[in-house]
Amino acid sequence: MKKNVILMLLFALCIKANAQLSKKQKSFFKKIKNERVISNQSVEWKNFGPGMSGYNEEFWCHPTDPNVMFMGPDMHVSFGTWDAGKSWHTIKDSDGNGTDMERVLDIVFSKQNPNFGVALERAGGVYTSENKGKSWKEIYKIPREKGKHVSNAHTKIAIHPKNDKEWLIGAGDFWNVKNNHRSLKNIRGVFHNRASYGYILKTVNGGKSWTKIATNISEDLDVARIIYHPKNPDHIFIATNYGVYTSKNSGKTWEPSNTGLPNNLPRDLTSFYNEKTGEFQLYLIEQTVYEKNGNTTTAKGGVYKSSNNGKTWQNITGNLYIDLNEISFSPEIDRYYNTIANWFGESKKNIKSSLKTLPKQTLPVFNRLVVNPLNKDEIYVAFNKKHDKTFGPGDLWKTEDGGKTWIACARQGQYWRSKKDTNYWSARNNPTGTNVAFAHLQTFMDNQPARSGNRMLAINVKGEVFIGIDQQTLKSVDHGKTWKQVDDYETSPGSKKWIGRGGSDLPGRYMLHETGIKERRLLASGEHGLWQTTDLDGWPNKQAVAVEQIDGQVHDHSGNHGQHSTATMAVHPKDPNTIYSLAWRQEHRGKLRKTTDGGKTWENISTILEGSNPSYRGLVPQYSLTIDPNNPKNMYFCTIKKPIAEVGDGTATLTKGGLGFYRSFDGGYTWELSNKGFHKGASVRRIQLDPKNPNTIYAALNDNDGGLYKTINKGSSWSKIKIPSEIKAVNNVFVDRNSQNIYIATGRRTGSYEEGGVWRSKDKGKSWKQIFKAPFVWQVETSPIDEDIIVISVAGQAGKARDQFKNPGVYLSQDGAKSWIKINKGLGQPNKIVDVKPDPYNKDVLWCASWGCGWFVSYLNGTTNGWLKD
Repeated sequence: MKKNVILMLLFALCIKANAQLSKKQKSFFKKIKNERVISNQSVEWKNFGPGMSGYNEEFWCHPTDPNVMFMGPDMHVSFGTWDAGKSWHTIKDSDGNGTDMERVLDIVFSKQNPNFGVALERAGGVYTSENKGKSWKEIYKIPREKGKHVSNAHTKIAIHPKNDKEWLIGAGDFWNVKNNHRSLKNIRGVFHNRASYGYILKTVNGGKSWTKIATNISEDLDVARIIYHPKNPDHIFIATNYGVYTSKNSGKTWEPSNTGLPNNLPRDLTSFYNEKTGEFQLYLIEQTVYEKNGNTTTAKGGVYKSSNNGKTWQNITGNLYIDLNEISFSPEIDRYYNTIANWFGESKKNIKSSLKTLPKQTLPVFNRLVVNPLNKDEIYVAFNKKHDKTFGPGDLWKTEDGGKTWIACARQGQYWRSKKDTNYWSARNNPTGTNVAFAHLQTFMDNQPARSGNRMLAINVKGEVFIGIDQQTLKSVDHGKTWKQVDDYETSPGSKKWIGRGGSDLPGRYMLHETGIKERRLLASGEHGLWQTTDLDGWPNKQAVAVEQIDGQVHDHSGNHGQHSTATMAVHPKDPNTIYSLAWRQEHRGKLRKTTDGGKTWENISTILEGSNPSYRGLVPQYSLTIDPNNPKNMYFCTIKKPIAEVGDGTATLTKGGLGFYRSFDGGYTWELSNKGFHKGASVRRIQLDPKNPNTIYAALNDNDGGLYKTINKGSSWSKIKIPSEIKAVNNVFVDRNSQNIYIATGRRTGSYEEGGVWRSKDKGKSWKQIFKAPFVWQVETSPIDEDIIVISVAGQAGKARDQFKNPGVYLSQDGAKSWIKINKGLGQPNKIVDVKPDPYNKDVLWCASWGCGWFVSYLNGTTNGWLKD
């Protein structure tokens, strides 16, 4: 009797403890649902590269501190550096919803108070910083006009040089270089409903209230630049699609300022000011205007300066003109014809036949310029041959004599490597040969016809110049004589092993950590192929992660191309040098690719999918390439009908292949779809082999009628597993190899809060318990060496659903889901973590991949001496 009483008491205590724990969990889930929660500060994610690896839309240098710079790449990330580019860090809110500062269009700092800055992002958000840009707060959302999309693009900011409470913001979409091509038909540019036009916004009280000025110029006014006179700030200069205007009364009235300009179509405007002497000058690039002249063309445009506050302009184009007859390079000639065909609104074929003679004196379409703040005669002008409609040798031109003579000062690619036309360039005193050093892109860039384009241009207070060619940030400290990439550190010269500096614009994807070689992890990426971790080669920071590319741009030579957008990969279970991969866009899309020498050489062994759209577009997302460990000839993967975490979310019209579960029984040479048992319209997002029995496979279906499916016959037929009725879509399934417990991640982009979360079954799917509550979970995984370690990725939702959960990101449990911590510190895209995993060998290490900023590593104890240490 006494024994029974004791047992009953102990049982009651256990129930009470569980009730308390349940109450604690409920409190945590309620908190992360309803209020912003700061991440655990002891866990910090470090971005390890490769640096940039995407297009950098903008680059800004602090006006007084050369150590401080910012960049706004195109993959919804934004970065700052406070150590002159040695390291970069996100300036987005790691504990926000991920939508802040997604595409920053401008950042400007006060010259009075170097800590104060104002930023503008494409949805119309105006942000301020009080700490040199380390953190930002949205203080105003520019109202969206009727008929506009969610985006509400404006252009540039200016801060009054003597009053930090007064700012100006230009309306328009002037710098949308991909989609705003000027031509005779669209002489004022192309207008988009993602932007507002027709005014400049002005605040005199730090953003509390705003008025519209410059409204009488045109309802289509598109503002390129705004410049206050540094000494007389009532005097304001603007460059617009309707020309240059000046106000002498703080913007109340505006007058044209175009005397001496041939076209009055400015593409950029900047200024020089000498505080000691009071000298002030304006510099401007004109839109190049082409005219037909017999069977050739003439060009009007160039570079101009004003020394009298814009009253008149002086031509300083000098010898910037090019004689195309002296350029022995057919891609450049083709770009010329493409440019003038766009300008005249005719087909390139017709233009080539009617304007056969190449002009002896012509100008490209330049779109950016800067002047050295220490030397008014040192001026740089840039063009973007890939995204704008333009042509011409080089990627950047400069003058050191105020415009009398110009040279192409950034030179890369086939033309300059060949040292063609040396007599022509020698007569212009222009160096030949290449002078641009890239990181992993070097082979690719050396073998390209310089078609990648220079997308940005900036100069700091020391006169150091920054450009962005292709997907690399480049810096010159010697006035443009040489250029070196500043995105990555090379572990040693010539090693081709790279450590990113933290500013990655890379589409991170699937990570494979158990590859048959303990020291090697495989990392898939969009646009930059397949990577592996490698030794640090003596690098002093043992927590750093070095990577090298094994497929991609490193193989782009001699007419061959690597795979640029790797979707998924797998390693042969009995030969670690044999790797298979699939691509969803660009080169080799829809083909199974194989290497037997660890990535030195590759071949395509089968074509599984083809589509009707251009090859550089997305074909169909592929995932979960898996090889049977007992019989490696058995291979599987899935194609996803409803992509939720893909770059460009979309599926092409397939001309070969289909959507669902694929299998091969001959080592990947032939494939078949096997969807028997799935419901109509099924979207198979992930598959998972049973760790104990590879004939059993689980499939996560994420369509609106989705669920969890199982096959016990290698996919010949599928049966649906009963899961909680509130679940509509299953985004991921994971089976712990030790316990055989099954985990599913659930939820939809616009679904209800109740249908999402993480669920666990300890009895092979017979019953389920929810272990995490959130509306949209992309992934859940446990550690192979300790099931109590669980990581999950909670994605951000869209539309009105976004407001029902405040804390997307990565969550960690170290006690089997009894408690959780949020670990977003250092992440720039907490709402878009596409892959997250515990390390298979070290319990203190976690890894994740981000939708638009590469790969990250974190150390749970903060002091792990290297990620591989046991």
